[in-house]
Amino acid sequence: MDQLTQFAPIILMFVVVYFFMIRPQMKKAKQEKNFAAELKKGDRIITKSGMHGKIVDFSEKNNSVIIETGAGKITFDRSSISMEMSQKLNEPVKEKEKKK
Repeated sequence: MDQLTQFAPIILMFVVVYFFMIRPQMKKAKQEKNFAAELKKGDRIITKSGMHGKIVDFSEKNNSVIIETGAGKITFDRSSISMEMSQKLNEPVKEKEKKK
């Protein structure tokens, strides 16, 4: 029993690290993977670098997306599309007004 009380702070530290750091990152990674898999033609998106555009086509061979912008068509990796910014862009106008 004495050995268990010695290791209790270390065990508690691992539990806290898991629930506050590892688990949320795993959850976010899963959400981003689902978001990238659910993309479809015509979706308006924003890349992580700030490029705005609309999805025109997919390249399954390269796991990339062809985006139409004001300057033309550009190919990006699926992982370069920002989930948070794209969801805010596609958020209905009524919800934006409620937040104000």
